[in-house]
Amino acid sequence: MSVADDPSWVMASTGTVKHWLVMDGDTTRAPFTTRIAGAGRHLPPTHLSTDELMATTRHRTHIDLEKLTGIYERRVSVGDEDSYTLAISAARDCLAHANRSAQSVDAVISCSITKFHNGLTQWLEPTMSGAVAEAIGAEKAMTFDVSNACAGMLTGVTIANNWIRHGSIERALVVSGEYISQLSRNAAQHIRTIMSNELASLTLGDAGAALLLERAPVGSAGITLAGFTTVADHSRLCLAYPKGDAPAARMFTDARAIHQVAMADTPLLLHEVLDAAGIALHDIDHVITHQTSARAIRKGMKKMVAEFGEGPRHDAVITVDRYGNTASTTHTVALIEELEAGRIRPGETVALIALASGLEIGVVLLTLDEELVGTYGHDH
Repeated sequence: MSVADDPSWVMASTGTVKHWLVMDGDTTRAPFTTRIAGAGRHLPPTHLSTDELMATTRHRTHIDLEKLTGIYERRVSVGDEDSYTLAISAARDCLAHANRSAQSVDAVISCSITKFHNGLTQWLEPTMSGAVAEAIGAEKAMTFDVSNACAGMLTGVTIANNWIRHGSIERALVVSGEYISQLSRNAAQHIRTIMSNELASLTLGDAGAALLLERAPVGSAGITLAGFTTVADHSRLCLAYPKGDAPAARMFTDARAIHQVAMADTPLLLHEVLDAAGIALHDIDHVITHQTSARAIRKGMKKMVAEFGEGPRHDAVITVDRYGNTASTTHTVALIEELEAGRIRPGETVALIALASGLEIGVVLLTLDEELVGTYGHDH
């Protein structure tokens, strides 16, 4: 069957750009509901302030990065942790909050951009998902890796949601470990002005994150809908690759252009998602976008309110100011921050919005139930 014959695919059009919009939310074809059973994260203990990072630049830049991005610090590995250990720690934290055993997991999906293990060596085989599953004792789980830039974890959530809804599996662990701060160290040696295409590298921080998805009774709170689209015309606006003698990689980004095209194309997808879900923007309680910079998030939400003539019930969540951009883990890191602070109540609607290099745009709508929310907070 072609995508044109499948009702879960919708043709979307943006000006002269046409692309396929992937959605799953058809309850007539999917008898099961997917709930979030647990969320876990692991942050390296080392704090690196923006002032400390800018003090390492080779050239005198006169850039006030904290004012520009709103980021005053981030967590970084100093070589004591890598993608593998960050992911394992987050996975264990997730299972502990969910009170589920690793043996009950049917699938482990690793979604990180970085796959560093034992230093700055990218491990493609054996897979990171297989290594994490083995380390936590998920002996029966099938494993595979998926990389989709900073939208990686939400892509893994969408895949796991589809499998659970259609009855293929009962429980999946979506995990990521991002040891990505070495891009900042590399960029610090080359940046000269605010116009540098490596400036975005200075916003990065390290983190591990994991989400446990499982089958729930029909009618239960859970994932309402997941929609993704790729606008490939903009795929070269952010590229990372090994260059010269620098360890790992360097990243080159046209941050202004990415922000502009994301703001132009996101409303289209969000309209599609809200229409499919039968809700309006003001029905959403919490919005967690990809954490690029505090300034970009506030500017983007202001434009979204202008586009829709209304906004969500609460201001967009911002955690980038103290954790930096932790790549594919940002949504989970921010979600747990809100849960631990008691700002999300059972039954409220949360929208996770992915804006990733590619250009990948995604929205996951979900409702968290009392069982999950009750495991977080100051008393836990």
